[in-house]
Amino acid sequence: MYALFDDAGKFLAGRILSEAESSAQIELDSGKRVKVKAANLLLKFDKPTPAELIAQAQTLSDDIDPQLAWEFAPEQEFGFADLARDYFSENASITEQVAALFKLFEAPHYFRRAGKGRFKKAPAEIVQQALAAIEKKAQLQAQIDAWAVELVNGQCPAPVQQQFYKILFRPDKNAPEYKAVVEASRKAQLAPLALLQKAGAIDSSYQFHWQRFLFDNFPKGTGFPAVTAPLPPADLPLATVEAYSIDDSATTEIDDALSVQGLGSGQVIVGVHIAAPGLAIEPGSALDHLGRSRYSTVYMPGYKVTMLPDEVVQIYTLDEGRANPAVSLYVTYDEATLEVLNKETRLERVPVVTNFRYDKLDHIATEAWLTDPALQVEDTPQSLLDKRAELSFLYRLSRHLKAGREEVRGKPENFNRPDYNFRLQGHGDQVPDGTETVQISVRKRGAPLDLIVAEAAIVANSSWGQLLADYGVPGIYRSQASLAPGIKVRMSTKALPHAGIGVKSYVWATSPLRRYTDLVNQWQIIACARHGATAALVAPFKPKDAELFSIISGFDAAYSAYNGYQAGMERYWTLKYLTQNHISDLTATVMKEGPAGSMLVRADELPLVFPVLGAQSLPRGAQVRVKLGEIDEITLDVTGTVLERLDDEQANQAETESPEDEEEAVAGPIAIAVDMSDGEDAATTKTD
Repeated sequence: MYALFDDAGKFLAGRILSEAESSAQIELDSGKRVKVKAANLLLKFDKPTPAELIAQAQTLSDDIDPQLAWEFAPEQEFGFADLARDYFSENASITEQVAALFKLFEAPHYFRRAGKGRFKKAPAEIVQQALAAIEKKAQLQAQIDAWAVELVNGQCPAPVQQQFYKILFRPDKNAPEYKAVVEASRKAQLAPLALLQKAGAIDSSYQFHWQRFLFDNFPKGTGFPAVTAPLPPADLPLATVEAYSIDDSATTEIDDALSVQGLGSGQVIVGVHIAAPGLAIEPGSALDHLGRSRYSTVYMPGYKVTMLPDEVVQIYTLDEGRANPAVSLYVTYDEATLEVLNKETRLERVPVVTNFRYDKLDHIATEAWLTDPALQVEDTPQSLLDKRAELSFLYRLSRHLKAGREEVRGKPENFNRPDYNFRLQGHGDQVPDGTETVQISVRKRGAPLDLIVAEAAIVANSSWGQLLADYGVPGIYRSQASLAPGIKVRMSTKALPHAGIGVKSYVWATSPLRRYTDLVNQWQIIACARHGATAALVAPFKPKDAELFSIISGFDAAYSAYNGYQAGMERYWTLKYLTQNHISDLTATVMKEGPAGSMLVRADELPLVFPVLGAQSLPRGAQVRVKLGEIDEITLDVTGTVLERLDDEQANQAETESPEDEEEAVAGPIAIAVDMSDGEDAATTKTD
């Protein structure tokens, strides 16, 4: 005797070994013995064999029309044998009964389960809805299959093209477009990105990177809503200084300027003047929310996305020829010893007489020109000559300040590698499209004008950080516990030492037009300047304010993403430079072990780190000539092969890379490494 039974929704059959009132012992064809509850026994039979019954019933079930079976089925609850007798004949065989069971179980949209082997006919309207859903699903699957075929054949369907970035980077796994890509990737045995690239979904490598960045960070676009630009207070006093800024020619958000008073008197007053949007933009206002939604200006070669609308920037930028609202720090130094005698913060309007530009003056304002008054340089602008004595004092002061910080640091700052400037020809003010000609120029880190601006910013940021701490007013600080490997710069609301810079406390407060943290700190500094010891009572942010921690978290995430994109696009244009100039080999320096048994090298004359083969036996710091492989502008990938070693093996001494240098080394497919070192903090100027 055999039995058919229900095993958790799966129908099995076997020989009955023993049977009790509540259960039966059944042996399956595999030899396995199972104990089956009596309630789960659906049918007992003598023939055919269990295997034959299951096979014959499944075949017969496939021929049963569920719609016809539904019409034959009684309105009241029924068993599968009842349906078999109605559908086949009054004398339905065991095989026909089991076939009816299988069909009933497989058609839940026609029949609802009412117990073991028992069913109830579904209402007509439910059946129609289910059939419509099944038909829709079938049509959708047919569409998915058709799209997958197109993708495999090298064509990208329009709906997939429209969902391109979402499919790759933030997929809805139930979306048909995503399923089509997955299916096509499986059939073509290609990764989704490679598949879509082959299918022509990417018509511009530059647009791929740009649109992905917008998708992740500016899904609603980079435009600004209509806002009213508030004017600064009309009663600000006018400063009795002649200030000047020092920036790159492309800079439009000029947020800092310098002034010097009292040369030759024994006491020199150095003014650090910072653009003051915080004097008019109110915390909680529409402009505040706008700045906080972006957190920072985004920089990239040839273009930028500003934190604030241009009409707001133009009110507060420190343009020459006008008196601009500013938060000013005045530091009085002993002219001979450079000892600090006094510090004072003022809110005022500052006359800016000149906007100096690095790229036009670096070749003139050299160390020799600033330290030797008799040295003359042809075509020196009169505006620079007028400020020569002041700049010479500032350079002397900057070297003194830097030496003092390095004493605290315990080691000199590393300026062994240059900065690189990118210029794109042929695009104007619009977003580049990747067809522009790129020029890459070198600018030595720590150049005199660079050092002057950087040290002035450090003085202001460290002084204002201490001012906030002295008055018990919270701010957003940057700190670093030590210079030990792996110890990163952190942001917090506490005044803690910054070992990387060599100061007791440090805030970012010198770029409020382009960084939201600086604007927040400026509000707090303004409260200190206006109210002194009672500033903590009226400052916008109070001690332990949860809002500050939220700002830190949001800024940190956004700033990391922006820096990553900037690094990625600088790498993109470096690779473009190689292609445009038909460069097939480079000289480079061996750095450290890279992926898959390769070694990483740093190009000697370009901002490029990449893996090479053939350098595994070479020491760190070895000079090599490398033949470049194929460039991939989508993954920003390039590899190389060492052709020869260029330096003296005996005289070679390994180059020392800081942890920050190594962090910026690797840019893998799609994901670009982020350099989170304090670029501006470590006495380098901002990129604009």
